Amino acid sequence: MAEITSAKAIARTVRVSPRKSRLVLDNIRGKSVADAIVILTFTPNKAAEIILKVLNSAVANAENNFG
Repeated sequence: MAEITSAKAIARTVRVSPRKSRLVLDNIRGKSVADAIVILTFTPNKAAEIILKVLNSAVANAENNFG
């Protein structure tokens, strides 16, 4: 059986348009977690706050599930 080596978090019922959130996600895609947190902290956008919460949740899930 294959091991799962990725953690994920999903935000449901978010009141932000997909286009606005995609603009923020394109800025952090491919970056390390530390760089993404810094970018999201200083991005003046409502979607950035929500994405930061989801990113922190995914990091917590990874720490809990994989040590």
